Amino acid sequence: MRVGFGYDSHRFEEGRKLFLGGIEIPYEKGLKGHSDADVLIHAIIDALLGAAALGDIGSHFPDTDEKWRGADSTKLLEAVVAEVRDAGWRIGNVDATIICERPKLLPHIPAIRSRLAEILFPDEVDGVSRVSVKGKTNEKMDDVGAGEGIEVHAITLLDNL
Repeated sequence: MRVGFGYDSHRFEEGRKLFLGGIEIPYEKGLKGHSDADVLIHAIIDALLGAAALGDIGSHFPDTDEKWRGADSTKLLEAVVAEVRDAGWRIGNVDATIICERPKLLPHIPAIRSRLAEILFPDEVDGVSRVSVKGKTNEKMDDVGAGEGIEVHAITLLDNL
């Protein structure tokens, strides 16, 4: 077994849509980034790649490559899930914490978990039981606490196939 940890953060930007876990979240701003800036998926990708010792998101999808501009992060996650499986690993579970002052995430957590389960566990009836997503505030501390962006911490467990 192996454990992987992932982290990502993005600042808010006017004129963009907000995506978390492959779900569009209604909000006045989106996140700034080269792709769709889905900070949750990016942290999960880093956790998966780290556990499998396959590098990090930047080595697979560099922001210097125009091919990834505006990319749908769910497609990036699908590619990483396939690569992890091809390397001989089975995903056990994913646990992630989204840290932001707003928007309030509780109403969106079930849809986010379901969408992530579709990608991470496509052949399993109850894959959602292996995906945990929690929303926390930063109690108004630092830039995230001031509402300037979102950060995510994610962890995953991999088993040999």
